[in-house]
Amino acid sequence: MATYRPDSNTLLANDSVLEYVLETTVYPREHERVRELRLITQQHPKSFMGSSPDQMQFFSVLLKMIGARNTIEVGVFTGYSLLSTALALPADGKVVAIDVNREYYELGRPVIEKAGVAHKVDFRVGDGLAVLDGVLAEDGGAKAGTFDFAYADADKLQYAGYHERLLRLVRVGGTIAYDNTLWGGSVAMTRDTLGSSEYDRVVRDYMMEFNAAVAADDRVEACVLAIADGVTLCRRVK
Repeated sequence: MATYRPDSNTLLANDSVLEYVLETTVYPREHERVRELRLITQQHPKSFMGSSPDQMQFFSVLLKMIGARNTIEVGVFTGYSLLSTALALPADGKVVAIDVNREYYELGRPVIEKAGVAHKVDFRVGDGLAVLDGVLAEDGGAKAGTFDFAYADADKLQYAGYHERLLRLVRVGGTIAYDNTLWGGSVAMTRDTLGSSEYDRVVRDYMMEFNAAVAADDRVEACVLAIADGVTLCRRVK
């Protein structure tokens, strides 16, 4: 029987399997600065907000496979995923990074600078929807269709709004990834098995609606990956 894991950033119920994956394919090639920021993030009281190492390795490979140069990230936290993205981009690559909290980002910024990729980062503080609207309005709308990849890991109840904006910003053939879309496995459970948190019930219901809407959206090809806490991956087709 599936178990809901609200404080975990991975769906793998067997810790030994996760450890095998990390020790075999992730940690051996982990960039030293990525390792440094991962450890900083893991010590944070809100470490559950951080992305998982195996997920970041997947994104790094994916970005290189699609030849990404311009990316956008909604939800930065300490910058762990941001650093992984910046390292995967070519020397002239850029990532627009958006978060409502600059304090968390400042924890990771020195590590990003040490990694030599700070010049690739355009950090913008503010509400995700508002900042995305600002990006869309820049230079008379010139940014529309110019991004190769987008990653959303911010306010879960705003994913539908992010989706509409990111579809305008990402080029046809580009990729959008949404984090936490299986919400601890709760999307496959009844609401009365989720414990006492009303927020978890609300997000669980929202994610079920969001995943269904994306699956029916003919503007994208979509799949849900059972990696980390669930990643819905979309390829824009029109």
